[in-house]
Amino acid sequence: MTRYSSHSYLLSELAEGLNATLYGDAELRIEGLATLVDAGPADIAFLANRAYLGDLANTRAAAVVLHHELVSQCPVPALGVDNPYLGYAQLSHFFEPELPSRRCGIHPTAVIDDSARLGADVTIGPHAVIGAEVVLGDRVSIGANAVVGDYCRIGDDGLLHPGAVLYHGVVIGQRVIVHSGAVIGGDGFGFAHDGSGWHKIAQLGGVVIGDDVEIGSCTSIDRGALDDTRIGNDVKIDSQVQIAHNVHIGDHSALAGCVGIAGSTQVGRHCQLGGGVGLAGHLTLCDGVNVTGMSLVTNSIDAPGVYSSGTGSMPNALWRKNAVRFKQLDELARRIVRLERRDSA
Repeated sequence: MTRYSSHSYLLSELAEGLNATLYGDAELRIEGLATLVDAGPADIAFLANRAYLGDLANTRAAAVVLHHELVSQCPVPALGVDNPYLGYAQLSHFFEPELPSRRCGIHPTAVIDDSARLGADVTIGPHAVIGAEVVLGDRVSIGANAVVGDYCRIGDDGLLHPGAVLYHGVVIGQRVIVHSGAVIGGDGFGFAHDGSGWHKIAQLGGVVIGDDVEIGSCTSIDRGALDDTRIGNDVKIDSQVQIAHNVHIGDHSALAGCVGIAGSTQVGRHCQLGGGVGLAGHLTLCDGVNVTGMSLVTNSIDAPGVYSSGTGSMPNALWRKNAVRFKQLDELARRIVRLERRDSA
């Protein structure tokens, strides 16, 4: 595994940072983070899924983060926690490298409008463009070739990776991460047909994004037609997601890769949309809805829970037979109704 971080810690320091219970040598020096299988004698590993419990006995790791109740099965020093996956997430930041491109400073090739206002310790990379009346908060980092359009606002500690694009009038909260290739504030898909051709509808709204949001690479969030498209606080959006105009996403929701949401749909708080989920337009999903991968939602959902659609994969020959039978379902249902009526007569 390639390592970019030169950080090292005593096991006791990591235990304190994770608020974990330490079992074993507190003076053990840890230099990296790895899986149970790949970890070496200077690495700390983690066990968050019991499916990998078999790898624990043979791990070469210096120490392991795992649930308290599994400490007795761990052959090396351990950090006991209530939520090992959360512990892994917290631990990963201890070994995150400080890349040179993220150090504060403005590259001489950056193009910055004279009317833009920059906060303290801002970083702007090579060939980045900052438009008119832009406001950047403190410690904002704009990557190489990124574009921040006119009248945009980015809150403190925002990070735009190289090649990310904000169209005009996009408002972003604090501690937001936008990955490369993402486009925020492009025109929504609005056209009127006159019988022979299409007429474009001007998209007059904007995009408003809350605090602590992360937006994956090559994701598109369209500006609103009249009102704003809105993304709530702590929303996590994966790569290659399409969010159409006037969509609202509630706080703490998560959207996996290739989700597509049609215009004016509202997704509640604490919702989870699996990979490839499609939501039709003008729907409402209440809080706490979990839609499993590749499902298509065509009606509003007003009760929290897990929802699915479609069928799982099967051998092609069986699928072909079932496809024929699916076409026969209506006639079969009618026959059952006729038989029930005859039996009840």
